[in-house]
Amino acid sequence: MKSKPSGEDWRPGDPAGEERDQVVDIPQRNREAARLEAPGGGRSDSSATASRLTHSMDLHTMTQSLVTLAEDNMAFFSSQGPGETARRLSGVFAGIREQALGLEPALGRLLSVAHLFDLDAETPANGYRSLVHTARCCLAHLLHKSRYVASNRRSIFFRTSHNLAELEAYLAALTQLRALAYYAQHLLATNQPGGLFFEGDEGLTADFLREYVTLHKGCFYGRCLGFQFTPAIRPFLQTISIGLVSFGEHYKRKETGLGVTASSLFTSGRFAIDPELRGAEFERIIQNLDVHFWKAFWNITEIEVLSSLANMTSTTVRVSRLLSLPPEAFEMPLTADPKLTVTISPPLAHTGPGPVLVRLISYDLREGQDSKELNSLVKSEGPRSLELRPRPQQAPRSQSLVVHIHGGGFVAQTSKSHEPYLKSWAQELGTPILSIDYSLAPEAPFPRALEECFYAYCWAVKHCALLGSTGERICLAGDSAGGNLCFTVSLRAAAFGVRVPDGIMAAYPATMLQSTASPSRLLSLMDPLLPLSVLTKCVSAYAGGEIEDHSDPNQKALGMMGLVQRDTALLFRDLRLGASSWLHSFLDLSGHKSHANSVPMAEPMRRSVSEAALAQPEGPLGTDSFKSLTLHDLSLKGNSDTSGSPDLSLSAETLGPSMPSNVNFLPGPDVHKDAKAPGELRAKDRGQGVLANFPEGFHPRRASQGPTRMPIYSSPIVKNPFMSPLLAPDSMLQSLPPVHIVACALDPMLDDSVMFARRLRGLGKPVTLCVVEDLPHGFLSLAALCRETRQAAALCVERIRLILTQPAAPAAPTEPRV
Repeated sequence: MKSKPSGEDWRPGDPAGEERDQVVDIPQRNREAARLEAPGGGRSDSSATASRLTHSMDLHTMTQSLVTLAEDNMAFFSSQGPGETARRLSGVFAGIREQALGLEPALGRLLSVAHLFDLDAETPANGYRSLVHTARCCLAHLLHKSRYVASNRRSIFFRTSHNLAELEAYLAALTQLRALAYYAQHLLATNQPGGLFFEGDEGLTADFLREYVTLHKGCFYGRCLGFQFTPAIRPFLQTISIGLVSFGEHYKRKETGLGVTASSLFTSGRFAIDPELRGAEFERIIQNLDVHFWKAFWNITEIEVLSSLANMTSTTVRVSRLLSLPPEAFEMPLTADPKLTVTISPPLAHTGPGPVLVRLISYDLREGQDSKELNSLVKSEGPRSLELRPRPQQAPRSQSLVVHIHGGGFVAQTSKSHEPYLKSWAQELGTPILSIDYSLAPEAPFPRALEECFYAYCWAVKHCALLGSTGERICLAGDSAGGNLCFTVSLRAAAFGVRVPDGIMAAYPATMLQSTASPSRLLSLMDPLLPLSVLTKCVSAYAGGEIEDHSDPNQKALGMMGLVQRDTALLFRDLRLGASSWLHSFLDLSGHKSHANSVPMAEPMRRSVSEAALAQPEGPLGTDSFKSLTLHDLSLKGNSDTSGSPDLSLSAETLGPSMPSNVNFLPGPDVHKDAKAPGELRAKDRGQGVLANFPEGFHPRRASQGPTRMPIYSSPIVKNPFMSPLLAPDSMLQSLPPVHIVACALDPMLDDSVMFARRLRGLGKPVTLCVVEDLPHGFLSLAALCRETRQAAALCVERIRLILTQPAAPAAPTEPRV
């Protein structure tokens, strides 16, 4: 893959030396737009065009072109009379101009220092760069749409309502991205030099989370869903989002049977044709449903029918067997003195001794894989089990072995979910793969998964002959949470004094499980696969935090009267939230009536969908424990009718008054002149609110989905180096084997990879970091989806092959180049 060029105007995917667009006059841009998108053009073409603009124009040129087009369109629609549509189009272009001009200097500041946080000059990647690239993607979409409007606004085929909705959605996204840029500027001013993670007072981190989660997110899950990713993957993300909100619609209704299927089909249809509805419900789900919902949704791929379909399209292998390792202690030789041994005990944490499930996958049937001893460990999977008959001629044992640990946020999925790409690995590498099915949180929190993975790894090293390998080279490979476990298993092996793997391949690993801010984690505001609230709930479950179930055990599917009662309760809730300013509420109500004809039914529908499945209880904090403290007590003080207003994507005058939350994380204008201790700053300034820290007149959109249930304080256990390997002392990290990390430029976990690689590089350890472009977290599970995911999966295979083919005694490490 091409390495990323460094420099101020770096963009993921920008080919070195590619000629960039220059500022052109409006008529020429209009002619280009006419060629790029016909009036009936599809959204995939629009996304591809925006992607090309992102990769071919620098930030200043793009901003100036967008501002010029916005002014031209604003002037045109302002001259079209007093009509509502013309007013809204003129207003949205005014907002685009305002936000683009306000965003450019903030992004320029981030770009000017982003290189200081790279691993090296050949690997220009960190959260600051990713945030800038994401903002540029949004600007590129707006530029493309503005060109199209300027070219076709007089045409009888011009779809006014569609283009207005697109522009308003991307303007809302641009407004939120501007807020994220200011947050990132604060991280620059607060963090240690060269550090990407916030290392200040835990109370300040909690303040940041309180402030951060009040930002509106629904705009990123509707029309703008996945705009920052490669266009080929956007249809998949839209399908996932529709499936998620449909699944959430019935999650807590306790419906069963044919009714669920019929209701889900009806619900999914509504979400497919109404992006705003989908975005609002997506935001409501990620803020309110607990880890059990995500566990259930992510495990959909474990259903027999779906897993069978996936296997029908995957590589055919001779061996795919689920094994159950008995909980029996065994001896392992010490690396320092093989004459001495250490006892490897079975996993004991939380649930006591129990078998560990592993899956053996091999493209060829090799010696030992059909032995009587191995057959005695086979666990039946019903009709899906692979029978090895007629028995072909056995291939010799492979010299290498891959031990794989799957991802899933420590709470979901098994080796079955990851089997399709593991089969491809087995074919391409020509080596057996043993994938570990560790116990999942919250039923089995830390350290149960680590104990099981370590036990299975040691068993594989000791019994590699049964697995069809001589064990000369052993690679640990994993993705996401599995990457975390690869590191911690290696650290535990070194602590026990037994053989560590010959290398680790970790794809987009999580190395810091502490609730702390970093520039890449700001991207979780818009990531459809890794929203911040979901991340924190998974980590809390793995850390053994209290998992609250806020559902009503008596709640059933609502009939017509139930719907009326529910919506009446919501009405009173909204009135109560607005009671602090009755006069302002009265004026807002009068203004809302004047727009009744423009949005007659949208708002009532959107406010009622899925409420039965999403309980939103209110009340004071129920505990003082840092371990279980949540944002359930946070009252959101914005206008509750935001989603239906056509002008709410604008800021300042068009947005109207915005009530701040009573926390303060961004620095004031004089923060560098009068430096204060974190505790003093927090005690004095917390009540000023965010408006004192954003530029005058700028107001990001606030969520209107009710209180967010999200752990905001980390359990002290997340600082354990066997849980957060980034926090391990140097003496522990020195014991790691060569590490190859494959990360995603647009992944909220990117900074985990960059900082971990930097720590290893600082210790002189062999480490490589390769960052793939324009793909989301979890691309291995999407390997068959498009060309880009296949290339990224092939890169992981290449890194594993590098580990398996290197000599056992490598020379002194050199500076790796990606």
